[in-house]
Amino acid sequence: MERWKPASYPSISPYLVCQDAEALIEFLGAAFGGVLQRRFDHPDGSLMHAEIKIDDSVVMIGGGATETARAPAHIHLYVEDAAATFARAVEAGASVIQEPVRKSEDDDLRGGVQDSSGTIWWIATQ
Repeated sequence: MERWKPASYPSISPYLVCQDAEALIEFLGAAFGGVLQRRFDHPDGSLMHAEIKIDDSVVMIGGGATETARAPAHIHLYVEDAAATFARAVEAGASVIQEPVRKSEDDDLRGGVQDSSGTIWWIATQ
C-alpha cells in the first residue's frame, strides 16, 4: 500500500504560526514532552516549518508572521489525493491561498485554501 502521509502522523494537525517559534518548540518539549520530528529552515537559519510529536499527535509550527499567517486558525490535512481535495475545496467555495506545489523533491505536495470563516486549510499528500 502506498503511503500518502508520514507513518504515525494523524490526518489533521493544528498549524501554529508564531513570532517566536523557537520558544514555542522549547515550551512544547518542556511542558508536554514534545519531540521534534522534522524541521526546515530558511536560508538565513530561521525556522520555516517544524513538526513536534506529542503522544499520538503532531503540532506543526511556522515561524514568522505574514498576512496569510494572521488567519484565525491553520489546519494541516493529509489526504490521499491533495490535488483532487484542493479542487473540491475550491469548488465548495474556498479561496485559493496557494495552488498545490511540491517545493522540493522530498517535500509534500501541498496547497492552501481559506474557508468562509477565515480558517486556512493546508491540504497535502506525501
